[in-house]
Amino acid sequence: MSDLALSKKSAVPRQKNPQDLLRRREGLIGLLFLSPWILGFVLLKLAPIVASLVFSFTDFYMLTPEEISFVGLENYLRVLGDIDAGSSLSGSLGYFLFTVPIQLFAALALAAVFSSNRVRAKSFLRPLFFMPSIIPAGAILFIYLGFVDPGSGWLNRLIMEPLGLPPVPGPFTGMSFSILLGLMALWSIGPGFLIMYGAMQAIPSEIIEAARVDGAGPLARFFYISIPMISPAIFFALVINLTSAFGGTVLLDRGYLFSVSLSPMESYINSMMFGKFELGYAAALAWVMFAVTMLITLALFRSANRWVYFPDEVNREEF
Repeated sequence: MSDLALSKKSAVPRQKNPQDLLRRREGLIGLLFLSPWILGFVLLKLAPIVASLVFSFTDFYMLTPEEISFVGLENYLRVLGDIDAGSSLSGSLGYFLFTVPIQLFAALALAAVFSSNRVRAKSFLRPLFFMPSIIPAGAILFIYLGFVDPGSGWLNRLIMEPLGLPPVPGPFTGMSFSILLGLMALWSIGPGFLIMYGAMQAIPSEIIEAARVDGAGPLARFFYISIPMISPAIFFALVINLTSAFGGTVLLDRGYLFSVSLSPMESYINSMMFGKFELGYAAALAWVMFAVTMLITLALFRSANRWVYFPDEVNREEF
C-alpha cells in the first residue's frame, strides 16, 4: 500500500515556484536589454583585442597583407632592443607620474571645498566644474596652441614683447610643454571630482561632529578622517587615471584628431601603425604597454591593504 502511494506521489508533476519563474523572466528581460552592448563589445572590442594578439606574432605589413607570415616572438624581442620603444615607454611613465598626482590632488581639493557647508550654489557650480571633462580636449589644445604660438600667439605679442622679455619658443618646448600637460590633466578631473565628492558626502556626520567636539580642527578632520574614509574612491580614481595616462591599450578608441598623443608610447605605436604600416610590431608594442599597465595596476592592488580603508571587509584577503 505504501509503495502504491509513493508511486502515485512521484507521478504527480512538481509545481514550479512562481518566484523562480519571475526571476527567470526578469533575467531574460535584463539580458535582452544588455544584448546590444554585449554584441557591440564582442564585435568591436573583444574581437579586435584577440586579433591584435594574433597579429603581434606575425610580420603583418598593412600595404602587403597577402605576404603575412608567422614570426613567433620576433616582434617582442625587437621591442627589447628598440631604443625608441624604451624611451617612449619611460616617457609614458614620466607622463603618468606628472599628470596623475595633479589630477588626484586637484580633484581631492575641489571635492573638499564643495563638501563645506559654507559653499553656496553647489547645484550650479558642480556641473560647471564637471563640464570641461565632457568637452573634447582638442578644444583647449587649439586654444593653447594659439596662445603660445611663437609667430602669432597672444602670449608673445601681448605680454612678452611689451615687457621686453624673450619670446616663448613654442608650445612643445621646455616649460611650455609642461604647462600644456598640466592643463590637459586639469581639464579631465571632472569624473574624479564627482567620485571623491560623493565619497565625502557619504561620511557619517556623527563622526565629523565627534571629532569636532574632541577639538579636531578642519585640517585634522580632513587628513585623519576624510582622507582615510574616502581612500577607496581615491584608489578607484588612481586606477582610472593610470589607464587613461598610458592610453596605448585603447589606441583606436580615443578619437584623436592628430597623429600624435601626449603619451609618448601611444604616439610611437601610432607612428608604427599608421606611419610605417607595421601592424604586427605595433600590436606587439601595444601588448607590451598593456602588460606594463597591468603590472602597475597589480602593484597598486597589492598595496591597497596598507592604505585603503575597507569598512565592510574585516578580514580582507590580499589580492
